[in-house]
Amino acid sequence: MPRPRSLTTADLATAALAVIDRDGLAALTMRAVAQELRMATMALYRYVADREQLEVLVVDLVMDPLDLSLPAGTDWRDRLSLLLHRMRDAVAAHPETVPLVLRHRQASVATMRYIETALSVLTDGGFDGADRVIAQRAIISFLLGFLQNEHYASLRGPGTAAMATMSPDEFPLLVRTAGQARSMSADDEFRGGVEILLRGLRAVG
Repeated sequence: MPRPRSLTTADLATAALAVIDRDGLAALTMRAVAQELRMATMALYRYVADREQLEVLVVDLVMDPLDLSLPAGTDWRDRLSLLLHRMRDAVAAHPETVPLVLRHRQASVATMRYIETALSVLTDGGFDGADRVIAQRAIISFLLGFLQNEHYASLRGPGTAAMATMSPDEFPLLVRTAGQARSMSADDEFRGGVEILLRGLRAVG
């Protein structure tokens, strides 16, 4: 029998995340979450309209624990770097949620709080108007792109290995770069990428 209406959104998100962590994102269905909660599938619709709403709850659950407090009196680049590393750590704990973070970043309240904090840091760095828009988009593009690469196309994955064995006569730089990439860790890639990104960010106005 369906259980009474006593569940919270946190209960639903926790159950959905458990399904994703255990069985992968493709396994996330209303039926699977209902089974995780030991309730009838139709009873789940009392709480959420569809899978998309469940996905947003999952993103909020992943992002909510992220610490948005930043040390006062530090350079804005250091604070932005800290935010980027914290976001990576939060998502790394649940790598199957990467596509959901990308898809629902404009619907998740927790993600909006993260972006608001990043915009505040950029403002302290002198960014305003169009500069701030572009800087924020560049940061998010780097972060989401890195997360996808880290979990779906890592430097030490088969794609890089294949490129390293291509003809050096035809692709000399590609082969050399792929060979170097195979010796690098995801931490090396992330730290280096953050440094290059922050070094290039400069308010024009």
